[in-house]
Amino acid sequence: MMGIWATSRCWRMDLARPQFAQSCKICQLNMMSQPAPRATCPERAHASHSRPMTEASPDRRLGDKVYEQLLALLGTEGFEPHARLPGEIELARRFAVSRPVLRQALARLRAEGRISARKGSGNYVEALQPQAEIVEFGPLTSIPDIKAFLDFRCALEGEIVARTAQDAPPSAVQEVARRQDALEQALLAGGSGIDEDIAFHVAIAAACGNRFFEMTMTALVAQTRFSIDLVRKLGGPMQAQRRQAVLAEHRAIVAAIEAGDPVAARAAMSAHLEGGIARLFGNTR
Repeated sequence: MMGIWATSRCWRMDLARPQFAQSCKICQLNMMSQPAPRATCPERAHASHSRPMTEASPDRRLGDKVYEQLLALLGTEGFEPHARLPGEIELARRFAVSRPVLRQALARLRAEGRISARKGSGNYVEALQPQAEIVEFGPLTSIPDIKAFLDFRCALEGEIVARTAQDAPPSAVQEVARRQDALEQALLAGGSGIDEDIAFHVAIAAACGNRFFEMTMTALVAQTRFSIDLVRKLGGPMQAQRRQAVLAEHRAIVAAIEAGDPVAARAAMSAHLEGGIARLFGNTR
């Protein structure tokens, strides 16, 4: 972590110089928690330098509003479990937003398992078990906060995946594998795969047989999305080698679950999540 605070150079000034490749990541992290230096950053007025970490973009705020409106509709007439949602054009017109904004809300609902997409057919309402109102963990607001969250995920998901490998019924294991296939398809098609990645981890929690683990993972969707997006952005465009490495990490998790090996499952999940920490902060363990 010391390296994160050791430089105040703007990464844009060093991007073309290989010897500063690491400080490029560090500088980006640094800028999220302190203003860019006035004298050294040629783009200090740019939104990515000046916007506080907790300030959402207008589209993101609209997406959150549409998400809440859609969430309120689920379970009502026309939005019952297994019902097909209206098409994107109709929904965008209903909520008076653009389709990209609508897709943010739909992606969040899919990641939480509230709706599912069927290729060539549309989005369908999922039948969820009744549960208590989910606690709000709040946004990640600083670099120590991000690292603490990733450490928490390592501990939490290591235990979850071990229990899943040991106790999950075949149908739940098949659902985890299906979510993994969806992630592979998204990444190989050139997409970000973030929604599919989150759905994969939530599916593992749902398979472990303890609803409190699933509720916790669902409550952490916003923070998980933020952390995955951050690791991806700071790593630059996902090249073929890194894409294959990420897919291999997920395959190892699924293989250990299918083998019913809790020790291997925990190790695979730890390797996957600690890899993200290493890509973001360097090897700190």
